[in-house]
Amino acid sequence: MEINKNEDNGEDDRPEGEMTKEDVSEPVEGDAVLGCCTRFSSCRPVIHQVASAPMPSDCEFSFFDPSEPQCREVLLDPSTTIPELFAVLRQWVPQVQKNINIIGNEILKRGCNVNDRDGLTDMSLLHYCCKAGAPGIGDAETAASFARQLLALGADPNLRSRWTNMRALHYAAYFDVPQLIRVVLQASPPGEVDATCSDFDFGTALHIAASNLCTSAVKCLLELGANPAFRNEKGQCPADVVPDPLDMPLEMADAAAVAKELRTLLRQALPRPSTPPPLSLQSPPPLSDKARTQLNTMGIRLGDRVLIAGQKLLCSDPIKSEMALTNLVMSDLVSDNQVSLKRRLR
Repeated sequence: MEINKNEDNGEDDRPEGEMTKEDVSEPVEGDAVLGCCTRFSSCRPVIHQVASAPMPSDCEFSFFDPSEPQCREVLLDPSTTIPELFAVLRQWVPQVQKNINIIGNEILKRGCNVNDRDGLTDMSLLHYCCKAGAPGIGDAETAASFARQLLALGADPNLRSRWTNMRALHYAAYFDVPQLIRVVLQASPPGEVDATCSDFDFGTALHIAASNLCTSAVKCLLELGANPAFRNEKGQCPADVVPDPLDMPLEMADAAAVAKELRTLLRQALPRPSTPPPLSLQSPPPLSDKARTQLNTMGIRLGDRVLIAGQKLLCSDPIKSEMALTNLVMSDLVSDNQVSLKRRLR
């Protein structure tokens, strides 16, 4: 069969097509670059060179369909290389994404390390798997099952694409796949639910899901302990990055309703400020006999405002009153004619 390897129609352009290279994508320590014909098992992760999807020349479709006999023959052909199969995974069509397990296993059969990367997107098989469960495009259960297989083989859930700086969790949140969010977090250390991504203003997976109106992902992340109060580098919490429903045109009424629901959900999830316990009103301690006698002698009662030696004193606190009277009167610092009463001027 004649194979045309110069066409790559139907490739996925999101988010790869919108990527901004954040860090250099040259191989780092532990990575190697392999040519497009490599089909042997590698002991360490490698970055595969870029190739085009292998399409039969007489194929009626512009995309790869594993259920179509000619495409399936290409898929099972040992001469079809790992980079060519990565190119197939880049095609954002249901025929490819719903068969992530079939195509992915063919890649593994050719000796691909479970953490190898596609040379164009710098994505691993686990990254592609988290995309492949997207509603309306892929099959979440199939993708989750294949993700568990990859993780059992040693796939690193914290591996980041050097183009987007996204982990598998971030892809699962971006494409609204709660099944993949659960699988990835089960294989991740505690606390990774709030791992940040610099391409999203150092926001978390919850920021990413909220900004893309991914309701299922938001609910799943909150259930798994994501912090709704976490602020990105712009000082925004997830509720703040939800698109404003008032800015949406009428033809986006459904999206506006989702945005309104998400804002409410995320704001209600914010921790409420703690309320201090109410102050208990306690009766003041009684006056000592000595202080009571002195007050009676001077004709002063509790609650009276008095001026003693030019100092204002409200006789409502027995302790303060007793101290003042003891210091001023009993010590003969003032005489009786220096005490003026201002009764009941409270």
